[in-house]
Amino acid sequence: MRHRSTSGTRSVSDRAEARAPRADAARNRDQLLAVATRVFMSAGAEPSMRAIAREAGVGIATLYRHFPTRESLVDAVYQDQVVRLTAGARELLGRLPPAAAMRRWMDLFGDWIAAKNGMLDTLLAMIESGEITHARTRTELLTAITALLDAGRAAGDLRSDVTAEDIAASLIGIFTVAPRPVREAQAGRLLDLLMDGLRPPPR
Repeated sequence: MRHRSTSGTRSVSDRAEARAPRADAARNRDQLLAVATRVFMSAGAEPSMRAIAREAGVGIATLYRHFPTRESLVDAVYQDQVVRLTAGARELLGRLPPAAAMRRWMDLFGDWIAAKNGMLDTLLAMIESGEITHARTRTELLTAITALLDAGRAAGDLRSDVTAEDIAASLIGIFTVAPRPVREAQAGRLLDLLMDGLRPPPR
C-alpha cells in the first residue's frame, strides 16, 4: 500500500513539473509575439529577426526556438491580430454601446493594418503561396463588422443602409492615407468623421 501511494505521489509531482516548463514556454512565446507585433507596427521597413530578438531582450536562438522561420512568426502575428479583431468585436459589444464598440473596433483594425504593413513582403509571399488564405480572413473580418452593425441598427445607433464591405473599404482607405503610428492624430480624426457618417440622420 505504501509503495503504491509513494508512486502515485511521484506521478502527480512529475506531471506538475512537466506542466510548469510548458506554461513558461507558452508565456515566453506570448511575450515574443507581443514584442514582434509592436515592432512590426512601428517599423518603416520589415525588421529582421535579429532586431525583433534584440527588442525582446533575448538571443536570436531563443526567438528561433519559438518561431523557427520568419514565416512562422509572421503567421503567428497575423493570426493573433485576426483573433483580436474577431473576438474583440464580441468583447466590445459585451461592455460598450454598439456605436462606441464600433469606434473602438476601428482602432483595433488600425493596429492590424499597421502590423500588416510592417511584415508586408513576407505576408504577400505567404498569401501567394497559399500559406495564408486571404479570402477566409476577409470573411472573418466582415462577420465581425456585421455583428457590430447589426447591434447598432437594433439599438438605433447606426444606419441601416451601410454594409460591412462599405466600412471595411472605408477603413482601408483611411489607414492608407493616414497610416499609424506615423499619422495617428489624422487617422483618429478621419475615423471620427466616418463614425459621424454611420449614425442615422436625426428625425
